[in-house]
Amino acid sequence: MTGKEYTGDKNQVAMRVIADHIRMLTFAITDGAIPSNEGRGYVLRRILRRASRYARNLDMHEPFIYKLVDKVVEVMGEAYPEIEPKKEHVKDVIKTEEENFNQTLDRGIEIFEDVISKLEKKGVKVFPGEEAFKLYDTYGFPIDLTNLMAQERGFVVDLEGFEKLMNEQRERSREATKKIFTEGKISIADKIEVLLRKGDVIKTEFDPDLKQYEIEVNDESNKVILLSSDDENINQIVFSKRTIFYPESGGQVGDTGKLIYPDGEIEILDTQRIDDLIVHFIPKIPKDSKKAKEIESFIKSGGKFIAKIDVDRRKSVMKNHSATHLLHSALRKVLGTHVQQAGSLVAPDRLRFDFTHPKKLSKEEIEMVEHLVNDVIFEDIELVKEYKPLKQALEEGALAFFGDKYGDIVRTVRIGDFSYELCGGTHLDRTIETGYFKIIYEGSIASGVRRVEAITGKALEKYIKEKEEEIQRLNEKIDTIIEEKQNLEKELERIRLKIVADEIDKAVNSKDVLRIDGFKVVSLKVEARNIEEMKRFGDILRSKIGSGVGLLASVIDDKINFVCVVTDDLVKERKLDAGKIVRDVAKITGGGGGGRPNIATAGGKDVSKLDEAIQNFPKIVRENLQ
Repeated sequence: MTGKEYTGDKNQVAMRVIADHIRMLTFAITDGAIPSNEGRGYVLRRILRRASRYARNLDMHEPFIYKLVDKVVEVMGEAYPEIEPKKEHVKDVIKTEEENFNQTLDRGIEIFEDVISKLEKKGVKVFPGEEAFKLYDTYGFPIDLTNLMAQERGFVVDLEGFEKLMNEQRERSREATKKIFTEGKISIADKIEVLLRKGDVIKTEFDPDLKQYEIEVNDESNKVILLSSDDENINQIVFSKRTIFYPESGGQVGDTGKLIYPDGEIEILDTQRIDDLIVHFIPKIPKDSKKAKEIESFIKSGGKFIAKIDVDRRKSVMKNHSATHLLHSALRKVLGTHVQQAGSLVAPDRLRFDFTHPKKLSKEEIEMVEHLVNDVIFEDIELVKEYKPLKQALEEGALAFFGDKYGDIVRTVRIGDFSYELCGGTHLDRTIETGYFKIIYEGSIASGVRRVEAITGKALEKYIKEKEEEIQRLNEKIDTIIEEKQNLEKELERIRLKIVADEIDKAVNSKDVLRIDGFKVVSLKVEARNIEEMKRFGDILRSKIGSGVGLLASVIDDKINFVCVVTDDLVKERKLDAGKIVRDVAKITGGGGGGRPNIATAGGKDVSKLDEAIQNFPKIVRENLQ
């Protein structure tokens, strides 16, 4: 493939590195990992880029590593059959990464050459550490490649300066991390650790299948414990035994609701899991406030609170969570089994699903996914939730997600033969409860990762209403535009008539107007859109000429149109006939016509003879006199 022999230290090392890396990449991407700038994805990206750099040692400057996936499947596909169906997906991901990295390298080489050129002019042979760091930090250009290229040009990289800047960056990162872990929730975690050590709380229980939206708390078995993330305010609550509030997990948002007591209520803004405890976040209550003292006194006296979740919100979340499972399965059926979840958000107003796929979804693919999901919804299928050993669930074909940690016993959610996943979230009992499903967005969020956003239930009702209102506004706007267009056309017509009327008025009242036997003979060219407009212009001419004969001519669609008018006195007394006159005029242009004695029309074919016809008009009028 490279045209290189497997000989020589340089070639052997490069080939061994590439062979080792392509095996690892094939299996990791098959399992759902995607190269990125963080976590496991960053490890993959570094490995792939290392292989790409070694490929350049073999004079391979265009993407080629992705082609080796076929060989990995050929050699290892029998032992690991799961890699064969996802072969094309793996190749697409690797090829895209190679193309992106080649652009990075090309840009880095440009910067490198620019720095070298400036150093050569100064006679300096040390490549500055800050420039090497800039190449690495800003452009992703590997330091070992900078070092190698510098050596080839007779330069030495200031590695000490580079390392100093790298250490400073690491220190900044550590400080930022330290700041995160010493503010907000981490101090809550410290206090939770104390609670766990004291035995006040062991573990908060939550049952996702329990259809209970209201419980009494602060008895001997389930006490209410107040927490704070600073020394001045109460802003968290823990129940010592169990809660009905779902803690944010697996993309599903935490529940909200209220904690009600005789003298008031406490709003629960969010629910999170910290270690083994489920923490309920509330608005800050100053410790020295009347409300704080009132709540603390009520807790100590053994008073009972009613914990009540926001039921409508929970049900909306459940609709979107169940729809997310249907969406995942539909995407795999339409696009292929290479599709794997890469992230999600299940909120009351929408769902967001990130998944592995190399290209934009077509309109037809989106429609197919929607159709599949809605078909299952309207089949009214039961969602079966069961706990079973992880090994059994996987053997049965349940989808698990790369990088997620699972215990020995897992909860599964099955939707007929359509969807089967490991999941600890809250779900509907039957698909029909979803209502309807609609995708409202599809786009890219990273190389090889797409994002779909969708809505169900009340959010979809709101969406449809908004679209209907938008259509109504557009219709009203269209009606307004049509009305404005009609008004403009009327105004244009009025202006056109005024212009022609002025031209006619000027012609008939000119001191040089031609007269024959005392009556006026007027001819002129006008701009007209059709013969009907020509007739209107003829009426204007007849009304203004007094006693006389008039001819109007216009070229419309490459054809000549004539209108001839004769005033009533000349029709009666001199026997002039507009039909005969215009017919004689039109003959000159190869046409003909006719009409009433006082107004007639004709057409001509030869536009080049129009001026000749107009010049002969007075002569034709004389010939028609009696």
